[in-house]
Amino acid sequence: MRILKRVGKYDHRRVWLQIGTLGGGNHFIELCLDEEDRVWVMLHSGSRNVGKTIGETAISMAREIALKLDRHLPDRDLAWLDEGTVAFDEYIEGLRWRRTTRRTNRALMMHSVLKVLASEFGRDVATDEEAVNCHHNYASLEEHLGEEMWVTRKGAVSARAGELGIIPGSMGARSFIVRGKGNADSYCSCSHGAGRRMSRGAAKRNVLA
Repeated sequence: MRILKRVGKYDHRRVWLQIGTLGGGNHFIELCLDEEDRVWVMLHSGSRNVGKTIGETAISMAREIALKLDRHLPDRDLAWLDEGTVAFDEYIEGLRWRRTTRRTNRALMMHSVLKVLASEFGRDVATDEEAVNCHHNYASLEEHLGEEMWVTRKGAVSARAGELGIIPGSMGARSFIVRGKGNADSYCSCSHGAGRRMSRGAAKRNVLA
């Protein structure tokens, strides 16, 4: 992975040691009941800092390029990577690799949860629906409004017409399985949900005050 070679001190072994884990922050495994009393197993997992690290590395690359090309920006965080360049290709390679590892991670966690449930109930647990896999905080090449473009979904999920998605709750609030409406004005996206009223640091200070 070329972009990870740029990271420097990052411990690449952590990626494989953490496969099958939730990660930190507002991530959880929960059992939900829908309107028909069917049971859903929901996983909301994080990138275990790898996604953040890839993003920060790409931003650093973009800043260096902007400085080298003497791009006058109102804010250095507005720097970008040009499609077709080596730096851009490295970033996209990192994004796609991380999506693959996250999908694998969720599959392993779901397998483990179903095994635990089967052990607790003393019988096999059957599933009658294909898993709803929702990525958030990612970019993908898509066609919208008659053009091919890169769409970045930060705090959002894909919601094409008929597409199933997940809006997880936040610390005990209800979660929702939703079906996309394919709204062109939002680039076929909807809210990811699972927000919070204050930062983690502010919450700690408030609770410990």
